[in-house]
This record gives sequence, structure tokens and C-alpha cells, in this order.
Amino acid sequence: MDLVSGLLLITTVHLLAAASPGPDFVLVSQQTLTHGKKAGLLCALGIALGLSIHIIYSAFGLAAIIANSTTILWGIKIIGAGYLFYLGYQGLRSKPKGATTLNTETSPKQHSALKTIGLGFLCNALNPKAPIYFVALFTVVLSPDLPLEHMIIYGVWMMFIQLFWFSCVAMLLSQPKVNAQFQRAGHWLDRIMGGAMVLLGIKVLTSKISQ
Repeated sequence: MDLVSGLLLITTVHLLAAASPGPDFVLVSQQTLTHGKKAGLLCALGIALGLSIHIIYSAFGLAAIIANSTTILWGIKIIGAGYLFYLGYQGLRSKPKGATTLNTETSPKQHSALKTIGLGFLCNALNPKAPIYFVALFTVVLSPDLPLEHMIIYGVWMMFIQLFWFSCVAMLLSQPKVNAQFQRAGHWLDRIMGGAMVLLGIKVLTSKISQ
């Protein structure tokens, strides 16, 4: 498959994959609605960087090994689900902004830029479905004689698609009118997002591993 055809295929498939609801979408939405546009964009950047992990091991042919190893996949599932549970717990602990307490936790804590990027990075890098997805995608695009520069172009392009999509999500949710509608729900929205993360974690643990 030539470079242009490969890019067209990757664009179509990966954009659909990025747009499908999942942990990345929930996390970007939660960060944007809770901490604002900058946090959402930083989280989107982290998610795009997390994608590099899957691209690198796919380039070295490890994706097929991981996807066909029950032990490795179970390890990834447990770690990934645990991270989703952690994110969900943080959301479920959200308190009303107007609540008065003796401590300073009446408003959401602002994470550093590096920590926000890290949240997105880990959320994507620990996705247990990624190895299987990349095996399916790269099996169509890759060939034994594929030039290294083509692999690099494919990988960078996929990261750009990921960054573009979730940046759009952050920009949309940070629009004053849209954000105002969501903010009316306040801490309840954070709890819903947290609950969604917990449910995704449960789904990860209970889903069957396809061999």
C-alpha cells in the first residue's frame, strides 16, 4: 500500500476510533468542564503523546505478541482498570462549589500542566484495547518492506488526528454557552463522569480477551 492510500485509510479508521466514546473522551470532558479549556487541551496533548507508546511497540512488532498473550493482556487490563477506578474515585468525591468547609477543598484543585498532560498520557497508554486495535490497523497498512520514514509519518499523523479531535472536544465544551449549560449541573456532572470512569473500569475487567 502506497503512502497516500495508507494515510487515507488511517485517517478514516483512526478518526472514527478517536470519536467513539471511551475513557479518553470522558477524561477530556471532565478536565475541560472542571478546570477549563487549557486543562482540556493539555489533557488532549497527553492523550496524543500516550498514543506514541502503542505506535512504538507496534513498529517493533510487539503489538501482535501482546494482543495474543493472555497473561500480558490481563496485566494491562488490571493496571488500566485500576487507573480508571482512580480517576472515577476522584470524580465521585466532587463537592458542591458553594459548600462551606473548614478546608480549601470547596473548589476543584488545579493540576499543574505536567500532571494534566500525565493524566491524558496514562489514560491512553494504559488502554487494554489498544494492542488489538493496532494489530488490526497495522496489519492492513504495514508490510515487511515498509520504509521507516513511512512508519514515522503514519505514527505522527495518528497522533495529530488524536490531538485534533480531542482539542475540538475541549474547545467545544469550553464555549461560554455550552460550558454554562454543563456547569449548572456542577458537582453532579463530576460525579457522573466519575461514575462513567468506574463503569468503564468494570467493563475493562469483565470484557473477554479475544485471541
